[in-house]
Amino acid sequence: MSIINHFRSRWAAFSHDLLMVPVAWIGAYWLRFNLDSIPEEVLQPALGALPVVILVQGLTSWRFGLYRGVWRFASVPDLLRILKAVVVGISLSAVTLFVLTRMEGIPRSVFPIYALLLGIFLGGPRLIYRWMKEHHLYQLAEHKVLIVGAGHAGEMLVRDLLRDRDHGYSAVAFVDDDREKSGQEIHGVRVAGRCGRIPRLVKQMNIDLILIAVPTANSRQMRRLVGLCEKSGVPFRTLPRMQDLVSGRAAIKELREVSIEDLLGRAPVALDWDGIRAGISGKVVLVSGGGGSIGSELCRQIAEINPAILVVLDNSEYNLYRIEGELQERFPEQALRVCLCDVGDAVGIERVLATHKPDFVFHAAAYKHVPMLETRLRQAVRNNVRGTRNLAEAAIRHGVSTFLLISTDKAVNPTNVMGASKRVAELFCQGKSSQGATTHFVTVRFGNVLDSAGSVVPLFRRQIAAGGPVTVTHPEVTRYFMTIPEACQLIMEASVVGKGGEIFVLDMGEPIRISYLAEQMIALSGKILGEEIEIIYTGLRPGEKMFEELFHEQEGLTATGRDKLLLARCRERHWDRCLDDITRMIEIAEGENDKELDMLLSKLVPEFSRSPEDDKSNVVPLEQVRR
Repeated sequence: MSIINHFRSRWAAFSHDLLMVPVAWIGAYWLRFNLDSIPEEVLQPALGALPVVILVQGLTSWRFGLYRGVWRFASVPDLLRILKAVVVGISLSAVTLFVLTRMEGIPRSVFPIYALLLGIFLGGPRLIYRWMKEHHLYQLAEHKVLIVGAGHAGEMLVRDLLRDRDHGYSAVAFVDDDREKSGQEIHGVRVAGRCGRIPRLVKQMNIDLILIAVPTANSRQMRRLVGLCEKSGVPFRTLPRMQDLVSGRAAIKELREVSIEDLLGRAPVALDWDGIRAGISGKVVLVSGGGGSIGSELCRQIAEINPAILVVLDNSEYNLYRIEGELQERFPEQALRVCLCDVGDAVGIERVLATHKPDFVFHAAAYKHVPMLETRLRQAVRNNVRGTRNLAEAAIRHGVSTFLLISTDKAVNPTNVMGASKRVAELFCQGKSSQGATTHFVTVRFGNVLDSAGSVVPLFRRQIAAGGPVTVTHPEVTRYFMTIPEACQLIMEASVVGKGGEIFVLDMGEPIRISYLAEQMIALSGKILGEEIEIIYTGLRPGEKMFEELFHEQEGLTATGRDKLLLARCRERHWDRCLDDITRMIEIAEGENDKELDMLLSKLVPEFSRSPEDDKSNVVPLEQVRR
């Protein structure tokens, strides 16, 4: 039935246009004679030429595709096709009439008047029909929409809303911070002012929904826009971020709720993908801790650039099973090997590297839960230090080209066992590099990663889903945040940039208050802070700092020429003695002498200082401390 209707509408449009040809042709003569009667000696040649004009114009209009579109969606391209059809049709008609009759009795001035009238008669009804349809649907629209951003994305969004009215939404206004756009109209929708007017316009226009169409907005801009939308008290949605559009993970038409990544993520990193592909493609790559949050994302991104073999190593059977299934489904052509092995197992690690002989090793396996490791020094050393040594020494023996250690901002001036143990792992890699190892040892240090295992984001989500309360340690605690994909991309870039012995620091942007993170996650969930969900401050946990640092004062940062990738200058050490102390530490960790282990840790990391257990200055009492 739809096919019949389609052809019916095309023939109706064609019939209309053919009818307009004689109207325009005779109308041109009428105007030529100043709206007076047309002389008989002129009218007869005009009527004689009319069949030729109708035939030529009809064929020309059909050839130029005037009947492919739908009148309801008539737009500038349709008007351009009409203009071309009219100009070509008149030219061919004039040539044909000249060949047949030498245009005897036909005034030359008729042709431009005819062209003008025909263009109006063909284009005018289409635009009037579209206006009537859209005006009618606008009256029927149940929900009024305010669009934030009058750029290309906003224009596409309005166009889609106009084309599909079944959803019952109608765009009534734009807001945009570009002053030059204020007062302009896009598809009949006016730019009503700057974004700061959002709350006021929502009340004035009875807005039901706000759509944020600014995919290029950075986190600071998104936080401002979301704050303004929250003040308005109506629901809001957003288009995908530019990095998701570029990567193909989302389409411009996909509206979604604002996520915490929109508020804390940052502008896409400009990576040297050609250099990364040249360095890793066709090579054997091993990822330790490949089933974890960082390791699994590394595996996904490495698989995208086609290594010869991807070796995934993890000590968790379930994590290994899960990432193996995902990689096999997404990258069926990728040669994949999974190894169930603990990095603390020197024999197992030796066997894995001897079998697969990787060119690159990304060492992501580590214990990282700060409060838990405070009373488990042996376990921290055995996994974070001994595991690094086992993998690093096996890498040297089996000719690994690049060994990349994934470290943490907590290794800088550490106040906890986890950070101190990771600093020792950094020292071991630097020490091996200083001894002239053929393997390039590179360290990458960064802060918290959104949605990684053990981070506050999944914890807050569970607490919000359970109805609260959301627990935050201290109102002023700040942390650096980065999305998992961004962190992994920079890790890969560091692996091909590094020449050995470097500590790369990722530019994490501005630190974020954890309390702000909690407040935004509550707001984005649709709950009301203080009414439906409360925030309770519990006090700093053992080993936690009020703020983190990305580099030591003696590690002056320098630029690398790569976006978001900085280089920390290594502090000078007596490396032979340092490596001896690390070896001794690992030996002691096999026993139960925690006191000596603690002494060696303090010797290797003299800046390591635990906060006194009886220091309550940073602790906020649990009882009734709420926001």
